Amino acid sequence: MKPETIAAQALHAASSANPAHADAPQAWRRSIDAETGAVVPPIHLSTTYARDASYALIDDRDYLRDKGPTHLHVEHVLAALDGGVSAMTFASGMTAITTALRGALAPGAHVVAPRTGYYALRAWLAHMAARWQIAYDLVDTTRVDTVRAALRPTTRVVWLETPANPTWEVSDIAAIADVAHAGGARLYVDSTVATPVHSRPLALGADLVVHSATKYLAGHSDVLAGAMITRADDAAWAELRLARREEGAVLGSVEAWLLLRGMRTLYARVERQSATAAQLAQRLAAVPGVSVIYPGLASHPQHAVAARQMHGGFGGMLSILTGGGAARALAVIGKLRVWVTATSLGGVESLVEHRASVEGPDTPTPPDLLRLSVGLEHADDLFDDLAGALA
Repeated sequence: MKPETIAAQALHAASSANPAHADAPQAWRRSIDAETGAVVPPIHLSTTYARDASYALIDDRDYLRDKGPTHLHVEHVLAALDGGVSAMTFASGMTAITTALRGALAPGAHVVAPRTGYYALRAWLAHMAARWQIAYDLVDTTRVDTVRAALRPTTRVVWLETPANPTWEVSDIAAIADVAHAGGARLYVDSTVATPVHSRPLALGADLVVHSATKYLAGHSDVLAGAMITRADDAAWAELRLARREEGAVLGSVEAWLLLRGMRTLYARVERQSATAAQLAQRLAAVPGVSVIYPGLASHPQHAVAARQMHGGFGGMLSILTGGGAARALAVIGKLRVWVTATSLGGVESLVEHRASVEGPDTPTPPDLLRLSVGLEHADDLFDDLAGALA
């Protein structure tokens, strides 16, 4: 079954075979409610589950924290879309990130992470790594040799984010997977921006994929959620499952249902956003005094890598350098009327953000950079608004 069909109908596999394997037997189940015939999947709000007269569980579940029916449904769909064997949802993207890291890192361990990427990850490492006695190095992950040189005997995780927020650097997943595994480490990939529509890191050798499901997966700026998907149901995955259950880092039932609702339009939304972003990148590149950062442009330093490991487009995120420092960038924002000035990305509305202001004085983000999250508006309206503000 093609992923577009799986997403649109919220299909879930009746077997545990890996959907990434074309020859694996699959029995796909519709999301139609067996009791009522409703075509929209039901939402299950119960936090606890009854036992029979012999005190045996009726349906192999006892408490919402681990096996809620709504959660399992969205997790089955997530695993199928990313080509994994199992998935877990979390209360936020950051919860998924920290659970993945703490589940793999014991005191004395070392992690390699990108110098450019999600600001909250770098902030968490700076604030919490010392408390957990974890060492880390922030490196240029676009250079495979740099990643190899950063490995230590104690390295347990190499973390990638590709494309990396907000300068959209692209790292070679397959090459770095080989390097990480040769050094005895696991490769975890934050694929929030690429989404399963454009990239499947597990097929390229990653051990774990993480998403801030708040962004494109949910897609409507109304759900806070995180997700992780594994390539193997192994001991490391069992540790992460245990950590989620014991720490209670679960997604609410309503949020799980909203996430599933949003994922049913994932391919339609992301394909449209990606096409518009590519068009905007081309048109903005012709505006005098403006530099455009977008993996789909031939001028992007890692365009060849992006073209090799991304499919169907290059995502709905781009950035522009306005020139003139922060003052000009903020002046441009002040003139926009269609673009919404707000944090986050991946929603149906187009957002613009001055990352340097958000990240503060220690930011590596250029002061004249504006991050653009392309929504579902008409490309002409979005371009005209930007062009007018830049002028």
